[in-house]
Amino acid sequence: MKKGKPVESVNTIVGRDASFEGTIEFSGSIRIDGKVIGHINSESGTVIIGETAKVEADIKVAIGIIRGDVTGRIDATDRIEVYPPASIDGNIVAPVISIDTGVVFNGNCEMTARTIASGKRKEKKPKKENSGEKTNDKSFIKTG
Repeated sequence: MKKGKPVESVNTIVGRDASFEGTIEFSGSIRIDGKVIGHINSESGTVIIGETAKVEADIKVAIGIIRGDVTGRIDATDRIEVYPPASIDGNIVAPVISIDTGVVFNGNCEMTARTIASGKRKEKKPKKENSGEKTNDKSFIKTG
């Protein structure tokens, strides 16, 4: 499977022997190799869940790269990438989702439209049909 865009640098690391309980809010990128219980939030950041990580949290980020164990919902505004030996027990939601062979995934997967800076989703506008009532087109003729 082709890997996504590389993460330029990691700003914060929760090491393999570290544990944290509560809410982590960050910008940039964070790598988690230890244990986290709670919430992980970033409007524009990237979370990397390393192979040794045990995470029991709801995650809301721009990009999620998962290689460890996650129990909880993962919401990403850009994409979610999941690689072995990852194990996810919970729902994942993102416009782009890739799950590599060898991953254990128990939950629902929902692909959503990408969000724009205002937080609203881009939606296709439905085509308007001409009902024959009003038109500025001089070549249109209503009959009957």
